[in-house]
Amino acid sequence: MLQSGDSVVVGLSGGADSCALLCFLCALREKMDLKVYACHINHQLRGEEADRDESFTVMLCKRFGVPLFVLHKDVGAEAQRLKIGTEQCGREVRYSFFQEKASELYAKIATAHTASDNAETVLFNMTRGSGLAGLCGIPPVRGNIIRPLISCTREETEAYCRENSIDYVTDSTNLTREYTRNKLRLDVMPVLRRINPSFESSVCGMTGHLREAQEYLDLQAEAALDAARVSGGYSTEGLAGMHKAVFSAAVRKLCAKYELIPESKHIELMRKIVYNSGAVEIRDGIYAVSGQGIFRITKQKEAPAGYEQPFDPDAPPFFCGKSFTLAVMDIAEYEKVKKIEKKLFQDALDYDKIPLTSVFRTKQSGDVFSLPFRNVTKPVRKLFTEMKIPKENRSSVLLLADGSRVLWISAVGPCAQCMVSSSTRRVLLISAEDAENI
Repeated sequence: MLQSGDSVVVGLSGGADSCALLCFLCALREKMDLKVYACHINHQLRGEEADRDESFTVMLCKRFGVPLFVLHKDVGAEAQRLKIGTEQCGREVRYSFFQEKASELYAKIATAHTASDNAETVLFNMTRGSGLAGLCGIPPVRGNIIRPLISCTREETEAYCRENSIDYVTDSTNLTREYTRNKLRLDVMPVLRRINPSFESSVCGMTGHLREAQEYLDLQAEAALDAARVSGGYSTEGLAGMHKAVFSAAVRKLCAKYELIPESKHIELMRKIVYNSGAVEIRDGIYAVSGQGIFRITKQKEAPAGYEQPFDPDAPPFFCGKSFTLAVMDIAEYEKVKKIEKKLFQDALDYDKIPLTSVFRTKQSGDVFSLPFRNVTKPVRKLFTEMKIPKENRSSVLLLADGSRVLWISAVGPCAQCMVSSSTRRVLLISAEDAENI
């Protein structure tokens, strides 16, 4: 990870792990002729506690004679601006700052991820249905980023701090169960340690073996992509001939160029459009598009023909540059909301009548829609004509559909079968920002 004479920037939060890492690298300074620096980010999310952490890192770096760089960033406001989660935004802010300083100092970046973090990451990815890449955990080395403590547990870093009289601070948000990762740390990990006291070490061994398998797949995927490369993208015939595992690795490589990690459901949809043409939005206006024998990943403002996204209440669609919000509630809660905001009734569906195979997409040939209150089923094409939606705008209308049966149309509402009724137990509310602007 480090060679004699290297410069290294430590990501210093003030917690036990990062303080142990800073102390450890400082202990190697003379022996390895290292230049050690530190970076701290005040995310402005925890008020006085965040200021306390910053002051602590300043004092610690003075004690060790380490130059410290501090960034103040309102991560909450930035997350809202970018329309992403606070955790994701915080991570992007941190690594951007680390890379900026590493570039200025010609340094490597050292983060304090431990074997405990690695195990939690694997468990977190498992809960999301991750493939092989997610089960590989946190890589010890990625580019210019190194993780010297990746084989140490959190208990060991805390013991190291005690043995070397190193104080550290505790982030109070780590003790709450608001975030999934904290639930895993506080509730799941202790049970697994009781089953196997060396659980973290076992996971480290597993992820090491899986990374070897992933490296081999990546080599195969790179060769397969080279063979399938054509003008404007990649041959769908070449992609269709790949082994399923190689195809998954190949499209992950293509998505990585946009700093995206596609979920399994997106990869399955990409396989589908390789055979049948179409488009899949992976995130924030970045689409996989297949047509005329060519497959490509592209970023564009409007949805291409054949756009699809799996129905998932926890992953609302981002469509044509606009956000949609999905909320599932019981019927009693819905009735209270309806009294406050009657307009929501337009975009309320009986949640239990939505098939798991449903997708958000644009209009396709053969689509039909059962009009509420009228006992009439019409082709969506004819309905759009009656609504006087210009042809050039029809690809900007979002649908929820199961096969050719359309369950909901933006600016129209649910079909007759999915309307909220006296038998409804759970309601799905879809907030469509563009409903009034079509």
